[in-house]
Amino acid sequence: MTAIYRGFDQETLDREYNARASVADFGYEYGRYVSSSAEAVRGLERISDVVFDPASGETLDLYPAGPDAPLFLWIHGGYWRALSKDDNAFAARGLVPHGVAVAVMNYSLAPAVTLDEIVRQVRAAVAWLHQNAAAHGIDGQRVHVGGSSAGGQLVGMLLADAWTQDFDLPADVIASGLALSGLFDLEPLVATHINAWMTLDQAAARRNSPQLLIPEQSRALLLAAVGGLESAEFKRQTADYAAAWTQVGHAGETIPMPGFHHFDIALSLDQPDGALVRAVLGAVAATRAR
Repeated sequence: MTAIYRGFDQETLDREYNARASVADFGYEYGRYVSSSAEAVRGLERISDVVFDPASGETLDLYPAGPDAPLFLWIHGGYWRALSKDDNAFAARGLVPHGVAVAVMNYSLAPAVTLDEIVRQVRAAVAWLHQNAAAHGIDGQRVHVGGSSAGGQLVGMLLADAWTQDFDLPADVIASGLALSGLFDLEPLVATHINAWMTLDQAAARRNSPQLLIPEQSRALLLAAVGGLESAEFKRQTADYAAAWTQVGHAGETIPMPGFHHFDIALSLDQPDGALVRAVLGAVAATRAR
């Protein structure tokens, strides 16, 4: 077989990036997202379906956590083509009990829109939260963000340089980024089955690769994690991005998640005493101490 990327042939490269095939039963894993999200909606205060981007009409849900609560924005995965805020409400369950407000956002899905447009929408969500969170009793001056898989790539695009001025935001609006199982170098995806719906060319892959967009200066803390049961390429992507982030002097830490796979690593945010929730709380405390 012909090697097409890092010694991988086509079949192996597709398998490395086939997240759904990496678990025994994706339907079961998705069902856990749905049930935990239903518990969040039942048990937490929610301000639902807030339009944050008039251009696209996309919406987010806010889960308040008391007056002047710090804010965490959760960006769902699904390879940019699936899932929604409704099946990702679980992300609020672990943080809200600790006094951290959570926003869970939608974005338009591929292939109906390009990745450039998805990135624009995610940045628009941050801008809306920064400008409007106070009206809901939430501190949106510095926003903590998190996402898994495709959401991890979108977190990386929020940590990237030279976009905040386009949205009239301070350069340090992002306080921390929790990037789980992210896709930070999109070059290999161009040669996989994923490009059937993403239709990326090399230029689009480069301009949307956080690995290539690490800023020279940043006050943001990177919290990087990947499941111990994930594929070699997902592990490499996280390791390479975290190393590049810290090598230029930015603050970052890698959170070991042994025993977790590509889907339950994100779901662990529904655990108030979980490792990822503790990491975000540490980032929140560090930001408020400055």
